[in-house]
Amino acid sequence: MRSLIIAILSVLTTQASSACTRETLKAITDAHLAAQTAGQTSFAANATYTENRKKVDLKSSVLSKALKVDHARAQHDVPQCAAFSELIVTNSAAPYVIATQIRLDNTTNHVSQIDSIITTKGDWLFNVTGTYYWASREIWDAIPAAKRDSRATIQAAGDAYCDLFSNKSVKVPWGTPCARLEGGSYTGKGAATDSCNVGVPSGVSLVNRQYVIDEEYGTVDIIMDFAGTKGQVGKSGLPDSHDFRVEGGKLRHESENPSSELCVP
Repeated sequence: MRSLIIAILSVLTTQASSACTRETLKAITDAHLAAQTAGQTSFAANATYTENRKKVDLKSSVLSKALKVDHARAQHDVPQCAAFSELIVTNSAAPYVIATQIRLDNTTNHVSQIDSIITTKGDWLFNVTGTYYWASREIWDAIPAAKRDSRATIQAAGDAYCDLFSNKSVKVPWGTPCARLEGGSYTGKGAATDSCNVGVPSGVSLVNRQYVIDEEYGTVDIIMDFAGTKGQVGKSGLPDSHDFRVEGGKLRHESENPSSELCVP
């Protein structure tokens, strides 16, 4: 596994002077998966690294733990030279759902920033069995080029959903069928009329948003502070990740990964 990480990073080094590409970003998410499986922090050695919106010493990070990953999914944002990775670990002794945004330096293609929202036992709504069951059955195929939404449309759909928590007058582009997966709880019933418009809390600000948008798959992942303070990243509220799938300008899937605290077994 260590040799695989070295091989991938070696390829990226040879691409350092070239423009960011989807292939580069796919190599990065492959390297991230390999690093987490092996517990190799060298992947993040030269990056700013956070877990649940706080800087963490790599030596004590979740990345330093060799974990058997049971489900992995990735999204790639070429314009931002960024990627998103979702890893699910079902080990009953130390289960995790890890949502990670990875950013590369635009001039070197080296990893410059890694931000993970990590949930485990004791976190709000945490149910790794349910999360794995439903996430592994979701099929998010690439959208035909002629039917893809713009980056602005995809982000606007995700933002509208997030804005609804603090402003009930916001018009969210609900689509059908649509399912929400939140901490293992799944709203989809397999019906064509399934909707994600099943209610959200009121009077809550979802702030300090950070995006990874993949037009090819119609996705946007948003890391944020749930009930946080605008302009003060990670100072209050819950570290949170919302991942959306948008088709034809309409929301078709939403996954939430909220952490109440980082409590590593």
